[in-house]
Amino acid sequence: MDLTGRLLRAMTAPAPEDEGFHPSGADLARLSAEDLGTLLPAAYGVGREAPAFVSTSVRFAVEGEGRERQPRYTPEACERMFGALVDGLASRRWADLTLGAGALLRCTGPWPDVARPARVLVKSLLAAGRTDQPLALLAIAGIGGDRVRRAATRRLRAETAGPIALEELDFLAALAPEHGVLLSDTDHTHSFTSPPPLADTWERVAAIPGYAGFARRTLESAAARARAIQAGELPFRADKAFTPDEVAAVGRAARVALARDEPWLPALFDALLPAVSVAPTQAKSLPSQALLYEIVRAAQAFPTPELVTAIRAVRRTVRHAGVPKQLDKMLKKVEAALAERTEVALRLPDPGVLRRDLGGYTAEVVVAGKAELAFAKDGRPLKGVPAPVRRDHKAELKELRELVKRVGAQIATLARALEGGFTADATHPFGHWRDALLHHSIAGPTVRGLIWEIETAPGRWQAVLPETGGLPDAPDDAPVRLWHPIRSTPDEVRAWRDLLVERRIRQPFKQAFREIYLLTPAEEETQTYSNRFAAHLVHYRRMFALLRARGWTSGMLGPWDGGGEDEAARTLAAGEWRVRFSHVLADWADEREIAGTDRVRFDRRAGGGWREAPLAAVPPLVFSEAMRDVDLFVGVTSIAADPLWADGEARTYWMREWDADPAETARTRGDALRRILPRTKIAGRCSVGDRHLVVRGELRTYKIHLGSANIAMEPDDAFLCVVPERRAPGAKVFLPFEDERLALILSKAFLLAADDTITDESILTQIKRGA
Repeated sequence: MDLTGRLLRAMTAPAPEDEGFHPSGADLARLSAEDLGTLLPAAYGVGREAPAFVSTSVRFAVEGEGRERQPRYTPEACERMFGALVDGLASRRWADLTLGAGALLRCTGPWPDVARPARVLVKSLLAAGRTDQPLALLAIAGIGGDRVRRAATRRLRAETAGPIALEELDFLAALAPEHGVLLSDTDHTHSFTSPPPLADTWERVAAIPGYAGFARRTLESAAARARAIQAGELPFRADKAFTPDEVAAVGRAARVALARDEPWLPALFDALLPAVSVAPTQAKSLPSQALLYEIVRAAQAFPTPELVTAIRAVRRTVRHAGVPKQLDKMLKKVEAALAERTEVALRLPDPGVLRRDLGGYTAEVVVAGKAELAFAKDGRPLKGVPAPVRRDHKAELKELRELVKRVGAQIATLARALEGGFTADATHPFGHWRDALLHHSIAGPTVRGLIWEIETAPGRWQAVLPETGGLPDAPDDAPVRLWHPIRSTPDEVRAWRDLLVERRIRQPFKQAFREIYLLTPAEEETQTYSNRFAAHLVHYRRMFALLRARGWTSGMLGPWDGGGEDEAARTLAAGEWRVRFSHVLADWADEREIAGTDRVRFDRRAGGGWREAPLAAVPPLVFSEAMRDVDLFVGVTSIAADPLWADGEARTYWMREWDADPAETARTRGDALRRILPRTKIAGRCSVGDRHLVVRGELRTYKIHLGSANIAMEPDDAFLCVVPERRAPGAKVFLPFEDERLALILSKAFLLAADDTITDESILTQIKRGA
């Protein structure tokens, strides 16, 4: 008997030999999507009459697999699913209509005639007052016929609050059955057995005839109400501008419009978001915190640069104390998603006028790496803001400073979008890239400081750094992509690094000096997981913040049920790959939350779900970028980078890391230091090794670790604790990329090279103790 047959028998009529049968994850992974579609109706049917333990055990295993993947149902399996839903009514007094609608949506052939069970389901749930799956209820009612659909609509109208939600209900009730079934896949709130929504559900919903126009009317109605509240035409009540039903309706409309990338949407959000985010009075509340967050959640699914800019503007003006912090958390997910949406990520909103005349002075927002406000008089640059401008043009000055913040946010969003496009191997038409980005007043400095590859002939890519020269001849439709060191030879990488240092070009993110992570022999042996970054001890709160900042999803560890371990995850390559990073709670005492790191695994999207993949099958660029993130998490948050850490077993780890082989980030810092230090006044006192920067002072010689920046003193290797000033000499040295740890190493090097001039007694005491 094959596995599917064995599982089916164990759930429906277990034999003696099924006692103790527990399918493993590897067993379940062998099931095809069609096998799952065969098994899930039987799994739903388990539990009606005191099932055997094996039946329940196998049912949970099958349903768990079904929640992670995308089953496919034959018409016969769809019919069995509706039969199971009806049969379960007696014992459950409820039916998972979302699961039933999802079976039809994933049907491999023509839908079976399930009108009769659909009518039974809807009538039973209405009689029981169970309307907690409204979209699925409407969808199944539509299959049951006009009479039952009218009954479901009447009941839902009686329970729906708010004119916007009622208008949506009337629109949805008139949809064709196949469209209603599709829409039900967008809301799995009250379903515990359904698979994940299909990857293209919202795009297909957005294509439903008439939905785009209805979405626009819905959003315009919401904006009109918010404006009326601001104008005092409607009463203001904190967070009561829209009912929960209306918030959900507006959220659906926003997703439809964002999925279609409608051209009218930016102006509408510019009007709607500020109006729902600030009270018309001086109160620190807002008309609708719920709607604000719902639109930001919509942006997480379908981000656009214009909406990111609008959310950032709201974040600066909202008066509610807790909202900015929550928006910051949500924006990290929005920007990570925007990086993967390469077709819109590089579109820059119009910033407005960048140059203005103010009483004989010229004010200009200047973009050169970052946005700054500069003033001039008669063509002569001035330092700071002229006193007459501060006195006579306060409103205009405030507007310009807000513009600087907005432009700065756009530059940061652009850089994150460009960097995020690495794993998607995003390409852009040469003509659009040249005209819309390279020569753009805001995007230009960022784009010119990066290395690009242009396909000048089929299969022939030419690398260019626009900041240093002209462009090759290429047709307007020639592909352009960001250069990545993993596609180049070591000599080419060295040449680009030398050029950046020689020309003092600081890149918007680490590109020429970017770390590369290749598959190791140990990883080839383990095949499906990597231990490269396992067995590290990290400051958990710092790592959790970094995970969120880099677009990873992760649950919070803590001393509660289920809080002992977690698996952070991030999707890459436009959603085709996923990386998972396991970590466990190691210590929660004395508010020093310490986590231990574990394995890294990769999944490939298959059949709408995720399937674990061998490391050798992961595209090299995807593998490298994922491992670079994990190296960043460990390198930045490891307790080995904390010179004050010293207790028991953790101290052993701290010492182990001091002598460990350098990580890729440490090697990159060493490579950068070999280029930077010869141009400094302390060059004669420094030498760079594999693990350390060695600095010869007047009193002692010091070894600064390239990974942690910790310091040991020769000849006894006593550790030296130094907290350098922010404006130490090393902070003034040109760096070709932003790296706080590299800047810290240089600051310490400048300090220790002149150790005879140190006046800080806490440092001198340590140095002289063993000198």
